Amino acid sequence: MNAYWQCFSGIVLREWLRFVLQRTRFLSALVRPLLWLLVFAAGFRAALGIAIIEPYDTYIPYEVYIIPGLACMILLFNGMQGSLSMVYDREMGSMRVLLTSPLPRTFLLCSKLLATALISLLQVYGFLAIAWIYGVQPPAMGLLIALPALLLVALMLSALGLLLSNAIRQLENFAGVMNFVIFPLFFMSSALYPLWKMRDSSEWLYWLCAINPFTHAVELVRFALYERFAGLALAVCLCLTVLFALLAVLTFNPQHAALRKKG
Repeated sequence: MNAYWQCFSGIVLREWLRFVLQRTRFLSALVRPLLWLLVFAAGFRAALGIAIIEPYDTYIPYEVYIIPGLACMILLFNGMQGSLSMVYDREMGSMRVLLTSPLPRTFLLCSKLLATALISLLQVYGFLAIAWIYGVQPPAMGLLIALPALLLVALMLSALGLLLSNAIRQLENFAGVMNFVIFPLFFMSSALYPLWKMRDSSEWLYWLCAINPFTHAVELVRFALYERFAGLALAVCLCLTVLFALLAVLTFNPQHAALRKKG
């Protein structure tokens, strides 16, 4: 058990040092959600007035509605950033060195997923602190209750990022693949606008948004922030986290880069 703990703490420390040494990483992770909160929300406030919907008990300004979606945006981009670091480590041979450990590969990869998720949580709560100062203030207890929901979403998106990284053979292909994944996931969800507004626009677009895993992630966090329970969203996120993690572990091949260089 001591060996497992030392290995896990070493992986977490490595990810933490990588995060601290890349000082622009924290700021860059906050730029996108803060732009939506401080700039775009001002323009969309009049056009997208939000009616009374769960979990809110009254009419809410647009800024309040988008906070859970923007928090999940940080988790999404960090999950994809984690997949970029995985591709880089594979190219540099770092993953092959890590996997020489006598500990099971599943434990090593899951430790890396959890380390990435924990770093993501720090950035999310940094964003929520800025939003609190700006005037968007969820219940204080909700910020605590949302912690496990945010952790689950971070693990789900990190596992998805790891799964995608297994399909990316070259670092140069990363940007194209990630843009193809990130933007449909984010914009075709309930992060920026409620699903009933999507239904008013298009029935088929509504159903695409309704089955989007990111929609369930956003709703899980939204309900948790306001001390409500979203059973369907929790079940979907749990199942997808397990599925993505299993597929990521089964398809992981640290030899991709070596085989490409040899060829």
